[in-house]
Amino acid sequence: MTYRLFIIILLFFLSTNAQEKIKKDVKKTKPKLVVGIVVDQMRYDYLTRFYNRFSEGGFKRMIRDGFSCNNHHIDYIPTTTAPGHASIFTGTTPQNHGIIGNSWYDKISKQKVYCVEDNTVSPVGTSSSAGRMSPIKLKITTIADQNRLHTQMRGKTISIALKDRGAILSGGHTANAAYWFRGKGQGGWISSSYYMTKLPKWVVDFNESNLIDSYFRDWDTLYEIDSYTASGNDNTKFERGFKGQEKAMFPYDLLRLKEFNGQYDIIKHTPYGNSLTVDFAIEAITKEKLGKSNDTDFLTISFSSTDYIGHNFGANSKEVEDTYLRLDQDIKRLLMTLDKKVGENQYTVFLTSDHGATQVPQYLKSVKIPAGYFKEASVHLNMKYYINSLYQDNEIIQNISNNQVFLNYELINNKNLKIEEIQNKITNHLLTLKSIDKVYTRSQLENMNYTYGTVALLQNGFHQKRSGDVLYTLSPSIIAYSRTGSSHGSGYTYDSHVPLLFYGNGISQGATKIKTTVSDIAPTISALLGISNPNGVTGNIINEVVD
Repeated sequence: MTYRLFIIILLFFLSTNAQEKIKKDVKKTKPKLVVGIVVDQMRYDYLTRFYNRFSEGGFKRMIRDGFSCNNHHIDYIPTTTAPGHASIFTGTTPQNHGIIGNSWYDKISKQKVYCVEDNTVSPVGTSSSAGRMSPIKLKITTIADQNRLHTQMRGKTISIALKDRGAILSGGHTANAAYWFRGKGQGGWISSSYYMTKLPKWVVDFNESNLIDSYFRDWDTLYEIDSYTASGNDNTKFERGFKGQEKAMFPYDLLRLKEFNGQYDIIKHTPYGNSLTVDFAIEAITKEKLGKSNDTDFLTISFSSTDYIGHNFGANSKEVEDTYLRLDQDIKRLLMTLDKKVGENQYTVFLTSDHGATQVPQYLKSVKIPAGYFKEASVHLNMKYYINSLYQDNEIIQNISNNQVFLNYELINNKNLKIEEIQNKITNHLLTLKSIDKVYTRSQLENMNYTYGTVALLQNGFHQKRSGDVLYTLSPSIIAYSRTGSSHGSGYTYDSHVPLLFYGNGISQGATKIKTTVSDIAPTISALLGISNPNGVTGNIINEVVD
C-alpha cells in the first residue's frame, strides 16, 4: 500500500467516524418534546421578589439546573398578549408577523377586528362564537410550524391556554390542535373546525368530569398571609376585586361569588385557572402520547390567569404574590409529570412572558412617584375637533385606537389635501398634551431606520398595511385604564423586561446579563432542534443557551 493511498483511507475513516459522531450527537441532544411556556403578564422582578418562597422543584429548578437570561426584553410596542405570543413563537416582531394588537382597526373593512377571529370556521365543543377562531391573521410561520414541516408533519403540536389568542398564536398554522377555555355557563375546553371536526374523546371526558367544578372553592393564601412580605397590604384602594364582595381581601368564596362574576369565568381570574391549565396539559401529554415517537413534538402552554389577576389586583398585591407561589407549585407538578411521562433529560422547556405590567398609578402617586391616567375618549374627541377646525371636515380622522390615528385617504385625496401636512398637524397637537410622551408619523416610520429608543420599538411594532398614520406613546406610568389594577402596553422596562428561562435536554447551565430580545427565542430553539427558522425570523441564536 502506498503512503498516499494509506492517507486517503485514513482520512476516509476519520471522516466517516466524525460523521457518525455528529449523527449520534444530534440524536443525543434532540429532545423528544419541546414545551414552550408563556406566563401572561409576568414581570421579570416576580422571579426575584418571590424567589425565596418558591419550592425547589418549580422556578428554582429551572433557574438552578437550566439557563436564565436576566436581561431579556420585548423590543417593540405594543406590549400586549397577542403580539407577545406571536413574537415569541415566530422569532420576529409585529412589523413582520402582522399581529399588531389584540384587536385593531382594519382599513379595508373599516371596522375593528380581533387577532384570531375567523368567521369561515365553525365552533367545536361549543355553540358560541368563541369557537370561531384560527391563526389566519398570522402572516408567517412559528417554530412549531417549522418542526411540523421538518418532520414531514409527524411531530405533533398541541397548544393550550385559557385565552384563545394565547393558544392559537403559539401553535401556529399547522397545529394538530389548539384548545382554549370557554367560561360563562359552559366551563369547558373548546376549539374550532380549523383544527378538527369534533373534540377528541379525552377532551370530552375531561370537560364532563367534576374536576373543573372542584375549583369553585375558597381562594385563600397558600401560606399565612402575614408572611407575604414581598407585596403591599391586603386592604388597599388600588384593587378592584370581585363583584359581590365589598372589599378586595382574602379569602374569596368562589362558589358564592361565581353568580356575580360570570359563572365559570371567575376561575380564570384566580390561580386555579393556572392549575386547571396544568391539569389539562398533563392530560394532553398522556392521551396524545407526546414525546413518545421518534420525532420531536411541541406542547405550548400559556398561563392566562396571571394576566387577569394582575389587571384586577395590581402588581403589588398579595393576590399576585399568592398567584406566583401557587404557579410555582403547578410548574413543579408539570415538570415532575414530564420526568415521568417523557423521561428526565428527554424534553426541553422554555419559559417567558408576553409582557410585564406597570404598578398601579394610584399606588405610585401615593409614594410620590410620577404617574397618572390618560383620558383617552376626551383626548380623541378633542383631536377630531381640532382637525375639523383646520379643514372643515370631521371625517378626515377615520379611527383612533391602540394609540394610533388612522386617516381617511380617499377623502383627503378627493379634497386635494396633503397627507403629510395632516400627520404633522396631529403630531404637533398631541405633543402639547402633558400625558403624551412621543409622537411619530407614518412617513417617519417608513422612511427612516431607527435602531434605539422608543421610536425603534414603535417601528418594530409598525406593520405597513395594518398600522395607522400617527402613533403616540404615553409618559412613564401613565395608562389608559381604570384606577384599580395594573395594565401594560408601553415600551418602558416595567412592560418590556420579562423572564426567559431554558431547561432540559441540550440546554447549558448558567445565566447571562447580556441583553436578549423576544425574537431570539425561536432561532435558539430552532438551532437546538437542527431545523429551519420560522420564515420571518429577525432574532439571533443565544449561543450560551445551547449546550
